[in-house]
Amino acid sequence: MTQKNNPLHGITLQTIVTDLVDHYGWEELGARINIRCFTHDPSIKSSLKFLRKTQWAREKVEYLYLKTNKLPLPKPKPVNDSDHQPCDDTDLNAHIWGK
Repeated sequence: MTQKNNPLHGITLQTIVTDLVDHYGWEELGARINIRCFTHDPSIKSSLKFLRKTQWAREKVEYLYLKTNKLPLPKPKPVNDSDHQPCDDTDLNAHIWGK
């Protein structure tokens, strides 16, 4: 079964983290995504353990991987809460993670 709308289909989390570390190094990766598994005694094993349990952090890592490799970015998730205003797609990072 193919997932034509999922650019990460078939790419393991280990591949994503390893490629990002190879591209940026731990220090730069920790500066781009400030999570402890990247900034304090980082390793692939500890990062995978954390990212598999923490969806918001995994989404940030996957987003950076897509952006770094110039792959199609995911569409923002629709917001059903009447308190939120719709945003344009110019800053997907801000829409997904509130930055």
